[in-house]
Amino acid sequence: MIAAGFVRNGAKVYISSRSAKDCEATATELNELGPGVCIPLPADLQKYEEVERLAKQLSSKEQILDVLVNNAGAVWGAPVDEFPDSGFTKVMTLNVQRVFSVIQKVLPLLRAAADRTKKGSTYKDPARIINIGSVEGLWVAPHDTFSYSASKAALHHLSRHLAAKLGPDGVVSNTIACGLFPTKLTDYIMKTNGDWLVDSVPLRRSGEPQDVAGTALFLSSSAGAYINGATITLDGGLLVSRL
Repeated sequence: MIAAGFVRNGAKVYISSRSAKDCEATATELNELGPGVCIPLPADLQKYEEVERLAKQLSSKEQILDVLVNNAGAVWGAPVDEFPDSGFTKVMTLNVQRVFSVIQKVLPLLRAAADRTKKGSTYKDPARIINIGSVEGLWVAPHDTFSYSASKAALHHLSRHLAAKLGPDGVVSNTIACGLFPTKLTDYIMKTNGDWLVDSVPLRRSGEPQDVAGTALFLSSSAGAYINGATITLDGGLLVSRL
């Protein structure tokens, strides 16, 4: 969704996925959209050494990174009495810890991008970190996705902490807390509770690719240069309807 939006607007985009085959196939599809370019860099971000390899590979190709979008994620659902420890660990690792790992390893590229517009101690066009969160990190969900909700709440706060720490370096950090979007992660929920969830959204629809792509492009544009530490709720009003 987001990568397509950037490619359509002329950006040079690197995408990563655990499956090299899927990553390359997606890049091929996105390159047909143009006028931008999409380059696949497959990596299993669940593994720290793969994050290191990805960062080194990217650094060998680029001297700067203007925008980093962290949208890799996992979800696990099970009754509270049966929720496996391994499931909790998997979700927290990928959704929180590896987000920090990726940011840490590509930070030199982000700082280098920001330095191009540095004047004195200020940055006219800071580098952007965009973390993909969820409304599940802002409310108590009706389904048993305990580790997912906890991971997204943690991600939101991690993003704010990084905003305060990295802002002086010319790197801003913001989160898009997505509501109901049809993806692989939400496939089961959409099939079992999709109608009920859509009816709970004041706009009476789920999110569409242009909704999240447009928000990411806004944050990456000059209009988003002064936004730092924000959590933007992108849910059609679902959250406020549940308050």
